[in-house]
Amino acid sequence: MTELAAVKSALRTQAVETPSWAYGNSGTRFKVFAQAGVPRDPWEKLADAAKVHEFTGVAPTVALHIPWDKVEDYGKLAKHAEEHGVKLGAINSNTFQDDDYKLGSICHPDAAVRRKAIGHLLECVDIMDATGSTDLKLWFADGTNYPGQDDIRERQDRLAEGLAEVYQRLGDGQRMLLEYKFFEPAFYATDVPDWGTAYAHCLKLGEKAQVVVDTGHHAPGTNIEFIVATLLREGKLGGFDFNSRFYADDDLMVGAADPFQLFRIMYEVVRGGGFGPDVAFMLDQCHNIEAKIPAIIRSVMNVQEATAKALLVDRSALDAAQRAGDVLEANAVIMDAYNTDVRPLLASLREDMDLDPDPIAAYRHSGWAQKIAEERVGGQQAGWGA
Repeated sequence: MTELAAVKSALRTQAVETPSWAYGNSGTRFKVFAQAGVPRDPWEKLADAAKVHEFTGVAPTVALHIPWDKVEDYGKLAKHAEEHGVKLGAINSNTFQDDDYKLGSICHPDAAVRRKAIGHLLECVDIMDATGSTDLKLWFADGTNYPGQDDIRERQDRLAEGLAEVYQRLGDGQRMLLEYKFFEPAFYATDVPDWGTAYAHCLKLGEKAQVVVDTGHHAPGTNIEFIVATLLREGKLGGFDFNSRFYADDDLMVGAADPFQLFRIMYEVVRGGGFGPDVAFMLDQCHNIEAKIPAIIRSVMNVQEATAKALLVDRSALDAAQRAGDVLEANAVIMDAYNTDVRPLLASLREDMDLDPDPIAAYRHSGWAQKIAEERVGGQQAGWGA
């Protein structure tokens, strides 16, 4: 098999999960901008997600967010997804949009509030059972704003206790993915602020607990690919939330701010054995001013392009340069792969998969945008937090 054929073969196996909330209205802290044709419920979100998969061929699953995507019959929702050619993916919890959680959720000093939060997480596992989802994804807004507001160590104890109870509820083939974020909305001490804290809790919990790396959840200058390499080495990288940041948690389209960083991350994934079903690739973005579906298609394509370049790195040449201590040659090998225009390769791959080589153009010509703008009138449009 030629090198290009091997790269195309690997890319055929890639899957990028899209998030239900990215199809709804979203905005800034100042304004949510409504768009025509935006889904009004989870059923319509899945129909839009199916279009992304139809034109890219590599977005077969959709992550749900509870309670934003709450329905009476999750089995029926799963069947609806399959009828549209996709499946339900990770179940994301929400312990940050309730007045009771002002001082935290499972880290809250009040045992009654902690009980409420844990009850929600257990409900999410029940939903996993009903949908066939394998991943429970947890992100906590828990933290403090002022020194002395609460006891830092006791909050970690509460976190460990709550996670352990939920972990014990997981069934066969299910896992817990713990996300971290170094600040916001907590500004003094976030309870899960970094990969080390998430790793420590997952290590204690067991093999079903792994870390999620959100590419927008790091301080400026953080070497995310080092984190990825380390977690892969320890067998604790569960997945990604892909997006881009210029300043903080900007939730922009993945690859928009620093495509070279995305390439470097994907190289470590490929090099570390993370290119497979055990590491989930998911988008976690808010499309505030751009059209939703084309932005998600473009994001999937950005992940594909970064992955293709990572797969093109000449490992033999790189190993030889590294062993020889040839700094410039080693860097040149990396840069040669990054500077390769992989768009023709991906266009050829899509043609091999009986897809249009240009997914964005195919979507625009499909008439779906016009169809949903005409049909989805009346009722309350879905949005971030709705």
